[in-house]
Amino acid sequence: MSRLDETLAMDRRGFLRTALGGGALLAVGGGLLAPRLYAAANTPVGKPGNVLLEIFADDGRDLGPRQVPKLVLSEAQWRQRLPPASYEIMRRNGTELAFSGNHEKPAVAGLFRCMACANALYDAATEFDSGTGWPSFWQPIAARNVTERRDHLFGMERTAISCAGCDSHLGHVFNDGPRPTGLRYCMNSVALRFVARTAG
Repeated sequence: MSRLDETLAMDRRGFLRTALGGGALLAVGGGLLAPRLYAAANTPVGKPGNVLLEIFADDGRDLGPRQVPKLVLSEAQWRQRLPPASYEIMRRNGTELAFSGNHEKPAVAGLFRCMACANALYDAATEFDSGTGWPSFWQPIAARNVTERRDHLFGMERTAISCAGCDSHLGHVFNDGPRPTGLRYCMNSVALRFVARTAG
């Protein structure tokens, strides 16, 4: 065997040793990592407890404030509960493309509920055409039913809006809305479920 053949044979053996060793390490490491990933996906996200919400019947009646359990689920449970587009927006703080969802004001009276937990969020009477391509409202149905937090993504300072019943991301609020509030609650359509008003 020539010196070149010996070198090539050694290089092949070294390559195989490295590849097999790396594969074994990956198998062991992956075996150790898999339970952690599974546990993380199945660990509830958020802090359990009660939250004070204003409860509304489907006929629009305000049933008053009530302490209700906050909906706290694992990532795996959220994925099962929500359609894929809603999951991406509501649990990963996304934003749907403008004009891609249903942003037209309903022709009938009703209210918009959270897609994730059915908390009442907006009365259809407060929806207006903002020209932005997202459902826009000048106020929530009850201030306690939504939460606000500062959002610094994309180098802008905005105010993000979440559902108080489950901490799911809904959209943002801006100071360029119509009277009487001057606010524009710019929501993602996949985060909302419209319920037509029923007879009380």
